[in-house]
Amino acid sequence: MANTWIVCEDEQIANLISIAKEIGGNVNVLVAGDAQISGADHVIRVPISANVPVEAYAGAISEILAHDVEEGDVVLCVNSATGRVLAGAIAATLDAPVLTGVKEISAGSATRLRFGGIVKEEVAFSSGVVAVIDGTGEAGSDGANAVDKSVEPYSATVSSVDASEGKKVNLASARRIVAAGRGFAKEEDLDIARDLAQALEAELGCSRPLAEGAGWLDRDAYVGISGQHVSPDIYVAIGISGQIQHTAGMVDSKTVIAINNDDKAVIFEKADYGIVGDLYTVLPELTQALK
Repeated sequence: MANTWIVCEDEQIANLISIAKEIGGNVNVLVAGDAQISGADHVIRVPISANVPVEAYAGAISEILAHDVEEGDVVLCVNSATGRVLAGAIAATLDAPVLTGVKEISAGSATRLRFGGIVKEEVAFSSGVVAVIDGTGEAGSDGANAVDKSVEPYSATVSSVDASEGKKVNLASARRIVAAGRGFAKEEDLDIARDLAQALEAELGCSRPLAEGAGWLDRDAYVGISGQHVSPDIYVAIGISGQIQHTAGMVDSKTVIAINNDDKAVIFEKADYGIVGDLYTVLPELTQALK
């Protein structure tokens, strides 16, 4: 029976732990850093030196796995900038294929999103594979069963950090999302969307123009083909037209509520419930009704 290896840098791997248990065999976690992990049979921790990026440990992490991974084992890497770098290095060392955009995986088969999430592809494999998939949810504990392995990284250091002051969000694990679009005229008007999100206990997301065009929200807040792919219980799309560039990222939402002043907006075709009206009137009234 194939075993599963999960490679991560923090505790946001609850989804991967669940997938690994469904695959069967032992659940092994290799964590870069001091994150505390629960739910695994074995945990290997690679200490990370100050001012050294996790990516600099890609070669060393790959060598650890090359020694321990058996033929047919599945390696799961978190779908993040760092996770994708590690996945590439691991796959090269193991001489294994990389599957990106994975939504479901089992022993011998996987379902992945292609072309920015527009279509789903069924993939079969008979040997080991490295899959990149969303972590979604915290799997933290005291990490009592962890074994430390000190290794040498590539020669690289972080010389400066350019970080935004905005609140970072994890839309992939959000159960409720309020998404703002170009129907908002000014950045400060997003406060009424934030009020609704707070009333719904939801995260605030957006369409791409508000993040990469206007810069009103961080890049990790936008949903779409080249942004976040989400599957919340409730998705509220406000002032969003509904073009495929956006809807490909929220197609797996269980319940979609659209608010738009254009009754012919494409978003209503994707919605379970729709409100045709001015968002500046609808949102305050809806927020008040939820309080």
